[in-house]
Amino acid sequence: MAERSTTVDVAYSGGKGGGADKPRSAGSGGAAADGTTSQEGREGADGASGENTGAESAPEHRPRRGVRDPAATAGAERGRAGPPDDADDDAQDGGGDSHEARNEGEDATEDDRTAERSEPAPELHSGHKLARRYRLEECVTRLDGFSSWRAVDEKLRRAVGVHVLPANHRRVRPVLAAARSAALLGDPRFVQVLDAVEDGELVYVVHEWLPDATPLTTLLAAGPLPAHEAYELVRHLSQAMAAAHREGLAHLRLTPGAVLRTGTGQYRIRGLAVNAALRGITSHTPQRTDTEAIGALLYAALTQRWPYEDDAYGLSGVARLSGGTVMPPDQVRAGVHRGLSELAMRALVNAGATASGENSPCTTPEELTRAVSELPRIRPPEHGFLNPAPYERTTYQQGVLSPDVAPPGVRARPGTVGDAPPTLPGRTGKVLKWGVSALLVAALGLGSWQIADALLRGERQTDSASQGQGGTEKQSEESPAAKPETGKPVDIASARILDPGGTGRESAQHAERAFDGDPDSYWQTLYYANATFGNLKPGVGLILDLGSVQQVSTLDLRFRGDTSVDFLAAPASAGTEPDSLGDFSRVDSGSGSEVSLQTKKPIMTRYVLVWLTELPRTEDDEYRGRITEIGIKS
Repeated sequence: MAERSTTVDVAYSGGKGGGADKPRSAGSGGAAADGTTSQEGREGADGASGENTGAESAPEHRPRRGVRDPAATAGAERGRAGPPDDADDDAQDGGGDSHEARNEGEDATEDDRTAERSEPAPELHSGHKLARRYRLEECVTRLDGFSSWRAVDEKLRRAVGVHVLPANHRRVRPVLAAARSAALLGDPRFVQVLDAVEDGELVYVVHEWLPDATPLTTLLAAGPLPAHEAYELVRHLSQAMAAAHREGLAHLRLTPGAVLRTGTGQYRIRGLAVNAALRGITSHTPQRTDTEAIGALLYAALTQRWPYEDDAYGLSGVARLSGGTVMPPDQVRAGVHRGLSELAMRALVNAGATASGENSPCTTPEELTRAVSELPRIRPPEHGFLNPAPYERTTYQQGVLSPDVAPPGVRARPGTVGDAPPTLPGRTGKVLKWGVSALLVAALGLGSWQIADALLRGERQTDSASQGQGGTEKQSEESPAAKPETGKPVDIASARILDPGGTGRESAQHAERAFDGDPDSYWQTLYYANATFGNLKPGVGLILDLGSVQQVSTLDLRFRGDTSVDFLAAPASAGTEPDSLGDFSRVDSGSGSEVSLQTKKPIMTRYVLVWLTELPRTEDDEYRGRITEIGIKS
């Protein structure tokens, strides 16, 4: 089956211009303007490539032999003028271009290089506001006609990242198309696109900013990752990219700077489709390109080396074996996990690597995901139990300020304390002991008598009360109209989403499918990295409006997969529709694919909250809640 076209390709085919505006392929390299920066400039760029310092890296552009590259010439002139103003790790991609060119089997033509002449970047400065909302704080990348900034969303009071281009930039159309397509994915494993705006002379794309995240470039600078960390890395990346490719999206720029590890240990990918569109990178085999990039990242995580001959991203390259094949990770560094080493070679097989054994190469993220699932799960090592230090007796004892002084000529034992004071002598001591004992016996007897008297008095009051109420109970039994009717279906007028810990991406669209009487239709949540909503929030729920205050006693729910759910209700006195979790009271909870939740006694309410607390794993190895049917009875 042919691979689906990426968003970058589709978006660019509808843009303006002719042959001079043709975007580069994944093999033609990236930011040509920084192709000749000095090593000092490269190290400076890489050092700022984290989430707080800029976007991801782009492969170094290399002209063909005998052809003068005007973009590279411009980069050289800028390099002589001073250190590059590029916090991207583009300038460090020494080996990235060579292996990407081998993937595609083609290089950039002279017309392509001519088209790469950059428009001047917009004259922006710190403090400039976009749309009277986004205040630019720090320029972290200025490259090839566009710039990237750390900014503040003054409306929501949060940090964001912004890519800014002039409105006449040749890549405006593909960048906007890629940003809008990536924003629709809604997968929490990717850094989310928040806005894409055309504003007069400027076009800008706003995305999330993760201040607590660390780029993989920084992690690898400290050394190779442990086996369990490398396993989690390849598992998260392969699953995330498989989900993106199922929606027709590709990354094409998956480098160490594009992978972030949050403070909770989760891995997130930034720049999906947008980074490639900013640099005009396309690919005829996007799934193969992203799979090989994941293999390269796993190789680097295991060895702290880049799996190509040239150095890149602050990592040393690896010499090729005879025949041009890549040296396996377990031959580069001792102690590398054998299964992960072979997995990296299977993902890199089209880049000169050879898959050992009888396992076939992995050419798509979906195949790589299946290969990872076949490996035994690698767990972090358990810390050994430390025996507590032996107890050391001290000279301190309550009531003793200092140890007794030994008589002259007698050596005191270390750690001893003075003897306890003597007991009361003779007759006085005996009288005191017997007096205390007598008081205790008298207190126990008095207490027992009071308890027995209270119990007997309570029984007499209960008998008289039951005799007095006998007639009333008979009258209530004889009048069935006094009992409220139960078990009758209650209609649901409408539903609304409640997502207090989210960012507004959860939607109640199609919520009516959860109570339309059709078991084949359902309302569903977004995808999450684990059953507890990726540890991002406590849960997601639907607020059901019954139209008026009704009697409710039973809530019947059906899910796709075992789901944990809470039944909450608002008080009958609620005048307006509640908008927070604190406005509801918990009634019952349960778990399973078919759950029936009961009230202790019928309650009166207008608003019922179905609150999901734990999601099931779907057939796509993701976590998502799906409600197929909701029924309420009086």
